[in-house]
Formats: sequence, structure tokens, C-alpha cells
Amino acid sequence: MRTQPVREQDWRGVFAVPPLARKSDGHRSFDWRENDRLVAHLRGGGITRLIYGGNAFIYHLSLAEYEALLDWLVSQSDDLWCIPSAGPSYGRLQDQAGLLRAKKFPAVMHLPCGDPRDASGLEAGLAEFADASGTPLILYVKDEGNFGADRERGLDAIARLVDRGLCIGIKYAVPRSDPGVDPYLDGLLRRVDRSIVLSGIGERPAIVHLERFGLAGYTTGSGCIGAGLTSDMFRLLSQAKYREAAPVREQFLPLEDIRDQWGPARVLHAAMGAAGISNCGPIPPFVSAVPAEVMKQLRGAVDPLVKALAAR
Repeated sequence: MRTQPVREQDWRGVFAVPPLARKSDGHRSFDWRENDRLVAHLRGGGITRLIYGGNAFIYHLSLAEYEALLDWLVSQSDDLWCIPSAGPSYGRLQDQAGLLRAKKFPAVMHLPCGDPRDASGLEAGLAEFADASGTPLILYVKDEGNFGADRERGLDAIARLVDRGLCIGIKYAVPRSDPGVDPYLDGLLRRVDRSIVLSGIGERPAIVHLERFGLAGYTTGSGCIGAGLTSDMFRLLSQAKYREAAPVREQFLPLEDIRDQWGPARVLHAAMGAAGISNCGPIPPFVSAVPAEVMKQLRGAVDPLVKALAAR
């Protein structure tokens, strides 16, 4: 696993957000063989930045499982930038801080949550966690209330964490009907350098986010299947070939539509097996598996991605 400090240019790329495969053994224990298969697929498609977060159901890991995940990530090859998530609650962060300090990750992503919080309190708690873990933060901004009800104070708190060097990256994932019109993102970019901000909702808004707002890169769930295709898309975007990138993006939308309808994480969990990439096994509670009647629809969305990969 890569351990070097993060540089500005490191944000310019595609960040896969993969699921975590588990065994059907009664304990739903991790299946490292299947997880290694998934990572090999991503590397084969040119993706070397991995964030283990919501799609991996990090929210629901026991502390022992969390430590096992960190150990596995540390064992990955030096060309992979592996980013675990932490939290979201204060107590959970405190439990995880010592484990992270011992592993020397270049960054850890704080998971968003809707529990009671305000900008000043969250800023103080995250600063305490960054100090205790010795690990710089990536902030996951999923809605305008993640940093408290007062949006302006929340944005100011984010900016202070960046200015203090505690936050080194931001995953921006506030959904919009028109991603090109986003006053909240405008407000964020007035306060922090856009070179550390990732588009955080997959391929759907990525072109607009990179062209209109100049964001550095983007995260992908569906790209865990179409790894080579999303790498092609980013290559075109980095060359300002936005029109050429659009047809590549279109190939991901059928799967993204199903994920939006039935739940992004559980659909991706099932899609990995449907694509023949990795058998991710059972999903841990509190999330149920994709209904059987959705699987046919899911295979219809996955098969074109698999065929397009084979034709590259």
C-alpha cells in the first residue's frame, strides 16, 4: 500500500469506491480471495485509487472487522492508494483512531451522518480525531446539512480544517437535478482550492463537475465494473475532450439508474457477481439484498459494460 504523503496531483484521477466481499459462512466473514479479484480487476482497468466507504458498508463493521480491513489494505501493493473511511460518530472515531495511527495511511475519509451536530462542534471533534489518528482527513460532503443547519458556518468550518492542514481532500456528493447549477458548491470553491475537491457521485455528474467547476477527479461505483471504460472517460476529460467523453458516460447510466432506484451500495454488491468480476456474497444487516425481480434488469445493465470492456 502506498504510504507517501498526498500531493496535489494525486487528486487528478478516478477513485473507485468498491464493495467488500463476504462469505456465506454464517458469520458473513470477509472473503479476501474475492476482494483480491475485485482489486485485480480495478488495477487491470487502470484504477489505483480505492476508497472503502459506503459501498463497502463501513458504517456497519465491528471494530474487529475494521481492524481486519485495515490489515488487508496495508498488505496491498505499493502502487495502490488505499483510503479507509472512519466514523461517522464521535465515539466510533475515537475507537478507530488508535488502529489508524498504527497503520500510517496517507488519508482517511470521514463518513457523513445526520446525527445531532453543528459546525463548531464537528470541526472540534474532527480536529481531535485527526490528531489522535495521526491521519489527514478527506471530508465527505453528501448534503448541505452535513456540517450543521447553518450552511455558511458549515462551509467556513470545512475551510478552517483545510487551512489547518487537517483536511487534505473533499468528496463532494450533493445531488442536483442540474449539476451545473450549484450555489453550495460555488460557496465551497470560494473557500478551498478546487484542486483537492472530487466529484463524488459517479459518472453521472462527473463531466459537468470537471468542466464547469474544474474539480480534480471523481469517484465511481459503477466503474468498479467498467474500470477500463471510466479510466478512458477520465483520460478524455483530462484532455478537455468533453464531447468525446459523453458517449462513454452514457454507458454507465443504465446501471446508475438502477442504483439510484434500489440503493447504490446493495445494487453494486449484486452487480459485481452479475458481471462475473467478484462474488461479493451476503450483505451485512441493516441492508437487504436486491430483490430477485431486479436481478434480470440488473444483468441487462451490466452486460453492455462487460461487452464494452471486452471490445476495448
